[in-house]
Amino acid sequence: MASQTLDRHLLAVWNPSYVADAMDEHRAMLLRLMTAQRDRKLAAEEVYVWWGRIRSGHRMTRLPHLDQVLALGEGLEAPDAELHLYLTDYRSLYVGEVLEITDEDVRDESGHVPAYYGEHDCDCWFRLGDLRQLVEDDTVQVIAELAKLRNTGYHDQPVSIYGGMVNLPLIVTRADGARFFAREERDALLGGGYWAQEDAQRAGLGPVERDLRENLFGETAWDALDPTVRGFIASAEHLFRANRGTPGFDFSAVLLGLAKACEVQAGLVVRAGLKGVPEADRRANIDGTVRDLGQARAVGLGALGRAISEEPAVRRRLEERLIDGGWLVSRFAYVLKNMANYRNPAAHTETVGLEDAARLRGQLLGVGCYGDLVRLAGVRASTGA
Repeated sequence: MASQTLDRHLLAVWNPSYVADAMDEHRAMLLRLMTAQRDRKLAAEEVYVWWGRIRSGHRMTRLPHLDQVLALGEGLEAPDAELHLYLTDYRSLYVGEVLEITDEDVRDESGHVPAYYGEHDCDCWFRLGDLRQLVEDDTVQVIAELAKLRNTGYHDQPVSIYGGMVNLPLIVTRADGARFFAREERDALLGGGYWAQEDAQRAGLGPVERDLRENLFGETAWDALDPTVRGFIASAEHLFRANRGTPGFDFSAVLLGLAKACEVQAGLVVRAGLKGVPEADRRANIDGTVRDLGQARAVGLGALGRAISEEPAVRRRLEERLIDGGWLVSRFAYVLKNMANYRNPAAHTETVGLEDAARLRGQLLGVGCYGDLVRLAGVRASTGA
């Protein structure tokens, strides 16, 4: 196989000794700006917050790899550029969408810099357009997520909170090419909103995610799911548990959350399976338009199910290149098409009752059976692909 060029990203730690909760300060400021933009009081380009790399008062020298950090900010105006700033306090993990990196002092930008920075000098600043929570209050899951990153300053070893966390921010790579801020996907899943706004509505779901990981999916399957998928599952499960005893409750939102989880994870698997395949074998008719399934994001449930089961070249390649690919293009393709039948009315006018919601939840999560989402977590590109 030809060598793969890995994108470089950044990882930093926030220190609670500087302020009670630095992350809350930044998120609150960003949410205020997002609300103003939604109300048409601000332009979209004015929605950002600065995150500073605070210089310790005990360090008098320049950050040794500062030039390398600043260099990562070059080329961010390219259409597909996505630079991540991973942020952790070891209990939770976030990823920020980096729009700019500078070593100039930006503390005079009122409304975009939290007040506590006034007491500190910073080596550099990161302008963030959005913030996503990947893990909430679960150190075990933080460790698993950070292990997907490799520390370029520590012999390209997987990042560990127990070693190599020096000279922050770390410059890291990740082999899976994960994207967290694709506009097409954000528009389809959030209706044009921001991930920070979505996370604000999911506050407190950490215990639900831990319970799903420990008592239903298991460590391996839960870790294999994309963080976006885990978030949608946890949100749907929380809503289901809280309201299963409420007479007449409309479970549409539960079903929509599970449908989004299926859509995102299946899309990731399909793109992985078609990576490196000739373009002619990646094309499929999606709602009357020919699209490259190796690149396309936010393909709807029904359209994706039909494409992977009915397009001969796509189906053959996925069967060849994916572990359990035959199940994906047959059984799970049917699941996708069936979920679309429920999702479309649920997204508009029809009510979803407890019976339908409980049946689909059980089928997908594995309540009393081997769940389809649990099995989907094991579908991945084979080593020979």
